[in-house]
Amino acid sequence: MTRAAEWQLALPLALAYAAFFLVPLGLLIAVSAFGDERITTLDGAQWRKFLGDPFTWKVIVDTVKLGCFTVAATALIGYPLALVYLGAGPRWQRVILFVVILPLLTSVVVRTFAWIVILGREGVINQAVLWLGLAPAPLRLLQTEQGLVIALTQIEMPIMLLPLLSVMSRMDPNLRDASAGLGASKWRTLFRVTLPLSLPGLVAGCMLVFASATTAFISQFVIGGNRLVYLPLIIWQQSLVVYNWPLASVAALTLLVSVGLGVAAIAAVGRRGRAYAV
Repeated sequence: MTRAAEWQLALPLALAYAAFFLVPLGLLIAVSAFGDERITTLDGAQWRKFLGDPFTWKVIVDTVKLGCFTVAATALIGYPLALVYLGAGPRWQRVILFVVILPLLTSVVVRTFAWIVILGREGVINQAVLWLGLAPAPLRLLQTEQGLVIALTQIEMPIMLLPLLSVMSRMDPNLRDASAGLGASKWRTLFRVTLPLSLPGLVAGCMLVFASATTAFISQFVIGGNRLVYLPLIIWQQSLVVYNWPLASVAALTLLVSVGLGVAAIAAVGRRGRAYAV
């Protein structure tokens, strides 16, 4: 196949990418440059207003922190599950894969509202805590960052596990057997063989979870309520409640940059981890 034919095959995707991403992004940048709600004055006042407010910086930090906490929780829970998948037989691997994919067949709205029942004062978690005597009164989990991270950990778990399982399923089991045959302990084999080989899948999962958790407006709004303010909520309020499109565009671009920097940081950590392992 010639290079010209390859470009012709890629042209429809390039046009769709330009139409549905680059053009809206250009419009966001253009609208954000206006300083008034009627989009008549081109002075960049909304950028100064947005970035000059200490509350805005707190919201940005909270949004990034939410993504980091969710990544840490999904990685700490998801990687042991992936190790169980790696050591299971073919039949159980199919069962584990089905259980991982099953939540994706349910709407995120349904899963989020289910967590309201679980995290409520009369929910499963509080009933277990009271029954075990771990607390004298029901814990407050709704409209808290801890409760939101718990819910997002379950909601985002499939997109952490799918790339991780995909990479682990292609690992050569003879490498782990060779490590054990050379006298390495299970922990040494895990950290010197399994983890470095599975690191691309883990990094990919962390990037997807971070991008999804920081932009999960439905989960943030339903679980967090009005007590927890993140960038997606500001975008919704400014665009559909206040109708301040320039400020909403500024918030959207800020969220885009924040997510991009977070994803780049995770990728950089992954590259350094692979270099250290080698």
